[in-house]
Amino acid sequence: MEEIKFEEAIKKLEEISKELESGELGLDESVSKFEEGMNLSKICTKMLNEAEKRINILINNDGEIKEENFSPEE
Repeated sequence: MEEIKFEEAIKKLEEISKELESGELGLDESVSKFEEGMNLSKICTKMLNEAEKRINILINNDGEIKEENFSPEE
């Protein structure tokens, strides 16, 4: 999946959830949508974890706010 912003991923997850809850999708399409949703969920979790690490770097410098270089895990 190409680079996607967090807000876009959340919006897409909400759309997928509504589609699945509607009960109008066939089994194959439901499984495909579920798989897409799981992939988006993993992307969102990774983005949130990276943001949390950046925040911790900012606030855990002996009480001083000091930004350090941050390189997200791949």
